Amino acid sequence: MKLDALDKRLLETIADLHGVPAGAFNIRRNGQAVERRSTANIEIRSKEDKPGIDVLIRPGTRNESVHIPVILAASGMTDVVYNTFEIGEDSDVLIVAGCGIHNPGEAEARHDGIHEFFVRRGARVRYVEKHYGEGPGPGARILNPQTIVHVEEGAEMILETVQIRGVDDTQRVTSARVASRGRLFMTERLLTHGTQRAISDVTVELIGEEASAEVISRSVAQDESEQLFRPRLIATAPARGHVACDSIIMDRARISSVPEISARHPEAELTHEAAIGKIAGDQLIKLMTLGLTEKEAIETILRGFLR
Repeated sequence: MKLDALDKRLLETIADLHGVPAGAFNIRRNGQAVERRSTANIEIRSKEDKPGIDVLIRPGTRNESVHIPVILAASGMTDVVYNTFEIGEDSDVLIVAGCGIHNPGEAEARHDGIHEFFVRRGARVRYVEKHYGEGPGPGARILNPQTIVHVEEGAEMILETVQIRGVDDTQRVTSARVASRGRLFMTERLLTHGTQRAISDVTVELIGEEASAEVISRSVAQDESEQLFRPRLIATAPARGHVACDSIIMDRARISSVPEISARHPEAELTHEAAIGKIAGDQLIKLMTLGLTEKEAIETILRGFLR
């Protein structure tokens, strides 16, 4: 299966790919594998019992990357994948995922990606996942990612998720368990418009001494879209965690943020903050005095906010 101009544009949008990436990669289109490459330190292999792949990163692997983008360019399709990532001890790698949907028809196009990470002792991984939807058809573009993270002793995971635009409905579920001296940094950036709906449920358990987690959500809701963010931070050991939710609401949109922190050890330190507001008028005025139209000024502010 060859990639056409539309496919290549989607890959550039969701994975910053301008051609065949360096390192290991797996490209999936309309439920089928397009191309795959493993390296000496990173093996990608198909699961035998269900759709999806296993990504095996050897201990000590450093300064290498894996790209695993998914493209849907057909109406009426539901694509489900189960991907498992084994991040070997003392490794340091980048994993870039993402899904782009181009729906040309009336039926919905949907991708459900279930990703499970095992970040072994002393390893560090940065995982970037972007979602994007487009297409001339009225059919819905639906993305339901589920991310399951196990951070072992002294390991670190940086989790960055971005919903660019065009996704009509998304239910995002993230769960993580962080062991002693392990660290989790999660950032979620989300834009909804039209009548779109986005629900994000995040549960992080700090189960070891000196474990830490920071969960940050930055979102913009435009038109009549709806958002619900439910982060839950639980500490059963002397650990530290912080949750921050910051949103811009516009037009007739609705946003709900329901952070929860639960300490089950007397030396746990957990905090949270949440803010929902509109674009500041002085920001608009300042940019417009520099020659931008009101629309251009708004777009500039939103890009900076979601960066």
